[in-house]
Amino acid sequence: MSFAKFNFSSQINEMLQKSGFIKPTPIQSKVIPLVLEKKDIMARAQTGSGKTASFVLPIIDILLKDEKEGKAKIRVLVITPTRELTLQVSEAFKTFGDSLKVVSIIGGESIGDQLYDIQQGCDIVVATSGRLLDVFSKKQMNLSKLEFFVLDEADKMLDLGFSVELESILKELPSKRQNLLFSATYPQKMLDIASKITKNPVEVSIEEEQQTVENINQRAIKVNQENRRVLLRELLKTNKWKLVLVFISTKRAADNIAQKFRKYGYEAESFHGNLEQEERKYTLEDFKNKKINILFATDIAARGLDINDIDCVINYDLPRSPADYIHRIGRTARAGKSGNAISFITHESMEHFKLIEKRCQISLEKEEIKGFELTGKAPQKEKGKAPIKGKRKSKKDKLREKANKS
Repeated sequence: MSFAKFNFSSQINEMLQKSGFIKPTPIQSKVIPLVLEKKDIMARAQTGSGKTASFVLPIIDILLKDEKEGKAKIRVLVITPTRELTLQVSEAFKTFGDSLKVVSIIGGESIGDQLYDIQQGCDIVVATSGRLLDVFSKKQMNLSKLEFFVLDEADKMLDLGFSVELESILKELPSKRQNLLFSATYPQKMLDIASKITKNPVEVSIEEEQQTVENINQRAIKVNQENRRVLLRELLKTNKWKLVLVFISTKRAADNIAQKFRKYGYEAESFHGNLEQEERKYTLEDFKNKKINILFATDIAARGLDINDIDCVINYDLPRSPADYIHRIGRTARAGKSGNAISFITHESMEHFKLIEKRCQISLEKEEIKGFELTGKAPQKEKGKAPIKGKRKSKKDKLREKANKS
């Protein structure tokens, strides 16, 4: 199947050819026709499945074939959980619909400039929910002509308290609109959100989406906690990886290890939420353009980072949840390519990795690299002291004391 089946405008077809898009992914094959048929959709789409193009392409096609006269009015609103994903979705709209006006609404940049861009007229707004509510409070955004409401990575928004913000956002939207919801998982909270947005969506779920993970060569290497940095250098020396994404648990640790690797002669940077928006933007651009070879990142990079050529993802620190493990390793093997994912397993993290394997339904051989073997024993967990009975005052005793004092 090719994109020709969708009868897109010549502008979109030209950009598809320039961008090297040959045939639609499974999620695109199912979602694009439904969007063109004006159906509400609730799609389960994993990272790396091509979901962004599945709504960007048909929406642009509809707008281009039905261009309105006069100053542009907002016809599309897309909400994403992170600034990085907002900018990436905006870029996709600009790439395939360069005659349309797209505005990104994100924190960390001037709200005055964003309001000015909206007032000048725009067709598409892509926003994070918090900054969008700030814009709403200024009463300078007219959504009466809205045709499409897109919620991207909705399950991630649940972690950010989005269900509360959603109520305020829905009040600003016209009741007649097309709703497109995308989520990697369907927890009950997600279903509750969906029911507030649309009553009869077409549900789309792609069986082939697990192939993204199947294209990844997953490895687990046992190593002592204090030897992880030396082992990482060894792996970088013995493999010809051009782009490596290393996940670190804390912002400070990401900064420290990036600084050390720069001293070793590597083009390395850190990436986390404490960076200014401009720093984050330029760091990602440098990583995409291979000016940076190693990016030490917190889980802010686990979702919405759309870079096709990452050779290897390394879990220097394990993720907190099994779901985050899948999202992290999904940064490699994108767009049908293969990739590598390596997790460092220490005495301290051994049990947690077993849980990740169980929940993700994987079983990896625990390797050891010569010269970096795991030594010693796992530290024994100390049990908390048993409570001492009879030391705390009972409720009756407290009431008696109070009565005696009075």
